[in-house]
Amino acid sequence: MNDVTQVLNAIETGDSQAAAALLPLVYDELRRLATQKLSHESAGQTLQATALVHEAYIRLVDAEQTQPWHGRSYFFAAAAEAMRRILVENARRKGRIKHGGELQRVELPDVFAPMDSQPERLIELDAALEKLEAEDAQLAGIVKLHFFAGQSLEDVGKLLGVSRASVYRQWSYARSWIKCAVSDDA
Repeated sequence: MNDVTQVLNAIETGDSQAAAALLPLVYDELRRLATQKLSHESAGQTLQATALVHEAYIRLVDAEQTQPWHGRSYFFAAAAEAMRRILVENARRKGRIKHGGELQRVELPDVFAPMDSQPERLIELDAALEKLEAEDAQLAGIVKLHFFAGQSLEDVGKLLGVSRASVYRQWSYARSWIKCAVSDDA
């Protein structure tokens, strides 16, 4: 009997230390299995192999739902099934309207590309920035400090007394707002 089978038998008998000993023994194989499963997913998949392995492992060795393990092959078959269920749950969650299921990703042209060769783009950007400033001066300030003054977003947050997360969120919004404003003008 190999190490994995012995540990699985120990888990069945209720050994609380056995679950911790199992992961190092099966991690590489579970990771390979997760990578294989994810390779069949669409390009927009945000779930990573490591997260998939960890979630499947937690489901497999949950102490409240102890199940009989009939050896190594049964364990890996159960792991594959757990990963499949996690991927299906993830796909269903993403398909819900609450999570943007009806929306499609659209790539916007990069309005913040180098402006040296296109002075008319800089004029469009300035006009959009003036409109943004009329609506929200703080958003316009973030754009000015980050884009024109070359400050990092962390530094912009410190200068404006705003948290790092808020600055990133506001920068993303301001960037999208300006891209839309520039594309409407074009």
